[in-house]
Amino acid sequence: MKNLNNKSSSNLKLLDEERNTPLNYEAERALLGAILSNNKAFESVEDILTSNDFADPLHQKIFSYIKKIMEKGQVADINVIKLFLENDETLIENGGIEYLLKITENSLSIINAHHYGKIIRELSQRRQLIDFGTDIVNKSFSPKIEISADTLIENAEQSLYDLTTNGQIRSGPKSFDNILSDTLSIAEKAYKKDSETVGMKTGLSDFDKKIGGLHNSDLIIIAGRPSMGKTAFATNIAYNITKRKQKSKEDDPKGNVLFFSLEMSSEQLATRILAESSNIPSEKIRTGNISKNDFQSVVNSSEELSNLSLFIDDTPALTISSIRTRSRRLKRKEGLDLIIIDYLQLVSGTNINQSDNRVQEVSEITRGLKAIAKDLNIPVIALSQLSRKVEDREEKRPQLSDLRESGTIEQDSDLVVFLYREEYYLARSEPTEGTDKHNEWVQKMSSIHNVAEAIIAKHRHGPISKVKLHFNASSTKFSDFVDTSDF
Repeated sequence: MKNLNNKSSSNLKLLDEERNTPLNYEAERALLGAILSNNKAFESVEDILTSNDFADPLHQKIFSYIKKIMEKGQVADINVIKLFLENDETLIENGGIEYLLKITENSLSIINAHHYGKIIRELSQRRQLIDFGTDIVNKSFSPKIEISADTLIENAEQSLYDLTTNGQIRSGPKSFDNILSDTLSIAEKAYKKDSETVGMKTGLSDFDKKIGGLHNSDLIIIAGRPSMGKTAFATNIAYNITKRKQKSKEDDPKGNVLFFSLEMSSEQLATRILAESSNIPSEKIRTGNISKNDFQSVVNSSEELSNLSLFIDDTPALTISSIRTRSRRLKRKEGLDLIIIDYLQLVSGTNINQSDNRVQEVSEITRGLKAIAKDLNIPVIALSQLSRKVEDREEKRPQLSDLRESGTIEQDSDLVVFLYREEYYLARSEPTEGTDKHNEWVQKMSSIHNVAEAIIAKHRHGPISKVKLHFNASSTKFSDFVDTSDF
């Protein structure tokens, strides 16, 4: 055992001797010189480099001023940079204006600027990985019980994801002028839109008009009592979005959807989507009680649906941490534009303290889902059950107060939509046949047959409202409502 330890120590010592901080000051000087000599070189690297990617603090300052000057539409040459840095102590220590002249004289060709930019970026990422790895090692040695191994793994994956997508392990505060620029860009896209819908379309026109589509970083709650059609509504949205991507002629259309089905199996969800696509009742597809022609329609529909960009995860009792990790991984590998969770109350919390009650656990889950929406910059739809107290009152339409006992669902969400079908309740209160009340009941049932309501009870980006929808229970399909009384 003693020999093994000696060998291990020897290997570590050898590695320490070979380790040098990954940086290349010559490459940094050459690139900065190329940009100061010809500002067009900046265009080759502006999308891949930030000032923090430079290892030398002086080079960070020079690049930062170059970027600010060029963003104002001005020329960033050695004379202009000198005005900003002539009293800078770091520049003075390195020779002042002579240092700037030297890097300009030894500059590289504009043709090689992008290549050198990639080298600097690569070395920057390696330095960040070293810092990140050291931090993980130190925390792993820490005996603090409140920091679990799962938390360390989750934080590690978050850091790696940020490094992969943004290039920075910690983004930090943004200046208001950069935020304002991004906001103006969003406003410009909204101004130039070719429809009333700004966000991602759900495929339900009237609903999209009311909510403006699904917006990035929003947490959307679709709530209702059992049998109101929550899962059907969610699968319809997933199908509509992925089908539109399938038919799109754009080079990179949005439409990758990840559906976490914590209640139903992936096969059950697929059956619902097949029923919607083929217009054959899902019950008949499940039981096989269909004709030869109907079966052929199901086969044809399955062939059309095989290329949908829909990913289903039916792992039961997932934690919010697992949902976050799997979503990040899919976005990194395939791209991701929407997450749907069916349903919120089946997600497990990560707090190991058994004394915490369920309300606190749900609050942790909703905060986590909102954080995922912001982190991945995509909409997150979470389905939610409502308490039985809805059944105890005469007016069965849900209200925001029905969410109050479910943690911070209302507080954390950007949009709350209640699904309500009066037909469901009225069908269970049929009066005695042959009476006047029964005749009235029949007329009422006829007027509300296949009618559903999407009640927009909270809308952070607009007014609350209500949308009528058509719901075909046999094919579990929601669609735009058409008032036949006008015909």
